[in-house]
Amino acid sequence: MPVLFIFFGMRFQFYSNDHEPIHVHVVAGKGKTARKAKFNVLPEVHLVENDGLKANELKMAEMVVIENREIIIRQWHSFFE
Repeated sequence: MPVLFIFFGMRFQFYSNDHEPIHVHVVAGKGKTARKAKFNVLPEVHLVENDGLKANELKMAEMVVIENREIIIRQWHSFFE
């Protein structure tokens, strides 16, 4: 699982068996208590699913994904192609 970056304890990552559309997983915490969300990156950044992230964590995660959208896209292509 390539971790792109960690911001305020949240890991922004891909899973090795991921699929299109281009998206990023956000994971806060570890193990069974981990809170997760998934954001699609194309055509626009938007939340696809949330499994436990709090509203303020979601807002921060979305801002990080928006600010780093081009990096995420580049890393996706580098890893999966």
